[in-house]
Parts: sequence; C-alpha cells; structure tokens
Amino acid sequence: MRTTFLPYCLPLIGEEEIAEVVDSIRGGWVTTGPKVKRFEDNFARYVGAKHAIAVSSCTAGLHIALKALDIGPGDDVIVPTLTFCATANVVAHLGATPVLVDVNEHYHLSIEAAARAITCRTRAIVPVHYAGQPCDLEEVGELARRRGIEVVEDAAHAAGAEYHGRKIGTHSRAVAFSFYATKNMTTGEGGMLTTNDDRLAARMRLLSLHGMSRDAWKRYSESGSWYYEVTEPGYKCNMTDIQGALGIHQLRRLDGFIARRREIARRYAEAFGDLAELVLPDERPGRRHIYHLYPVRLAETGQRFDRAAFIQELKKANIGTSVHFIPLHRHPYYKQTYGYSRAAFPVAERLYEGLVSLPLYPRMADGDVLDVIESVRAIILTRRATHGAGGARWHTRGDTAGFRVGSEVR
Repeated sequence: MRTTFLPYCLPLIGEEEIAEVVDSIRGGWVTTGPKVKRFEDNFARYVGAKHAIAVSSCTAGLHIALKALDIGPGDDVIVPTLTFCATANVVAHLGATPVLVDVNEHYHLSIEAAARAITCRTRAIVPVHYAGQPCDLEEVGELARRRGIEVVEDAAHAAGAEYHGRKIGTHSRAVAFSFYATKNMTTGEGGMLTTNDDRLAARMRLLSLHGMSRDAWKRYSESGSWYYEVTEPGYKCNMTDIQGALGIHQLRRLDGFIARRREIARRYAEAFGDLAELVLPDERPGRRHIYHLYPVRLAETGQRFDRAAFIQELKKANIGTSVHFIPLHRHPYYKQTYGYSRAAFPVAERLYEGLVSLPLYPRMADGDVLDVIESVRAIILTRRATHGAGGARWHTRGDTAGFRVGSEVR
C-alpha cells in the first residue's frame, strides 16, 4: 500500500509557465494585456475558430454567451442533469429557466429527452462534453436547427477533444472552455469562449469587461486612448495577463498532456477489463476522448459494491477519488424551485448510483498509475472472495501477480 496520499488531481506546471508569469509581474502587466491577446490568438488557431475571448471562468463564458444571445426572463434553456451546477446556474442568473433533461448511457444529454422538453419558450440548449468525450453534436445541431433554437456548448472538460476530425470549438454558435486547476490545461482559474460569428464575438467581448468599448490594455498601452464608452451594462469577467502567461505555455503542452491521459486510460482499460464489477468509460466512434475524467461505474450485477465503501477503501489505500456529478435535480435549489423529482431522470439516477472518478492526470508517475490499479483490483477481488458472485458474471482472475501494465509487470 502507498505510504503517501495520491490526490485525485494535481496540475502540471513547468518552468516555462513560471518564467512567463514572473515576466508579466516584473513587466507591470498583471491584468488583461498583451499576453491575454497572445493566448487568445494561439487558442483560436489551435481549435480552428475565428475568435477566442479569454474570460475569468467557463461559468462566466457560459453566462456571457447566453446573455449575448439575448436569453433572459421568460426563456427556457435545456441542460443535462448530469453536469456541474454552473451549467444551469448561469441560466438562473439570467432570469431564464433551466430545463433539466435526462442523459443517455454515455453520460451525455439525451436527444430524445431534449426533444420532448422543447416548447415555444425554449431558446437554447447547452450540451456538455462530459469527461472529455464529445457528445453527439450532429444530433444536437440538427435538433436545434429543426426547432429554431441556439446551441452553446459546455466544453469545460473538452479542450483538445475532437468530433469527426475537428477540434471542439467551432461546431456551434458559441463554445465555453474551462482552465480551472483540475482541467486538462490550467490558468489557475479562467476560461475561453470561441465562435466563428463576428457579431456575436464582438458582443461577448464587450460584455466581458463592463460593456466598455475599449479594454484595459488598449487604453493604457502606448498606442491606446483614455476615451471609452459603455454601450451596455456588462460584467467583470476578463482574464489577467498572469493567467494568460500560464495559458500560453499550457496550451503548447496540451497535446502532450492529452497523450499521457490517453495512455493512462489505456492502462486502466487493460487492467480493469476483466472485472465484471466495473463498467469502464468507452470511446465512441468519430470522437477523440481526452479523458479529463476517468469515471468508472460499479456494475449493477448481483449485490453491487456500495460506492461509499469503495471510496473509503481506496482512501485507506491512500488513493483519492471523486464523483462526477451529483445530478442537478437532486440539489435542494433545483428540487424546490422547479419541482424536479428523481423519477423524471431514470438513466441519470441509475448511472449516478455507482459512479466514481479515479485519478488520471499527466503528473501521475507510472508507479502512481500502478498503485491505483493494484488498489482497485485488490479491493474488488477481496470483496469477490468474501461475498461471492452474487449472481454476477464473474471472471476467473484471482490475484494481481504477474499482471502486465504497459511495459511493467507487477
């Protein structure tokens, strides 16, 4: 067993990022400035978008995108229930109604549930690229076009993911990314909006900094002007140059981060593939999964392993875990304000009951990966020996000796 605790997630920040941040501090540009502009340009090129607008968080990005599309009181916005609360909270902040719908077996918004939820009040749909695997954007886009509603993608998990050969960031009217500390690349806090719509980009940029016609670095640079106009009451959602300095180099390393994540995911799949007690994440055709999360599900066969006990056993083995996510309809605010009940979300309820996210991030050494594998296998196989098959389709492997993980044998 490990002698030190393996956190569920840690960022990987190198000397180039640190040097760039120090350069920003020493140079005096600590708020929005030229490094944010450089980061925006680099990100737009990376995803293939005409415009990229750096913001303080993905939450702010979703809020600004929906506001720029004039969504407000009296409007409905469809959101999958299996997501972080920010996806729906921004809708409530705008005075609109978040209409929660069920998900499919791949943890993505159910097209059928979304179609049933559309009414004359529906203005937008916010699909979520859960865990780093793109949802079915063709079906989402077709539904939206047919019913005359907007699509704003929640790509908090999906920087670098691909759908049918194109990176996430250009398939819909607006796309919001997150660079929070746990994401595939980080600026500490922070996010990005991308779009190919010139007018929408101009309004989102305006809204991100008080609705002012000139942003700070233009006003205070050598070529700037003191004069500005407020064209509408915007928000304070701009990214700082300190964050942009991190982002410039994190973006350069993103493909390497993703390659490492995919390698760890491959090792997990090999290691856990014979365990009937676990349902592993899949990679669907036409998508490039970037494994922001590695969610496993305790299988519904026989007497399913209690999730709380499973998490506790891993904690005893010094392995951190998390759960992504508690469905929104279970939270008091959404239950009490909108009257949501568990019975309306049968798939999300079933998936959630056994859901556990295992550690997976580039900072993990091969030994860390092996520790996770050996701990998970030991816990499950010990329980199998203690409780028996319980009606499940058990496999015959009874120990971890000689188990091959990548190029290592343990």
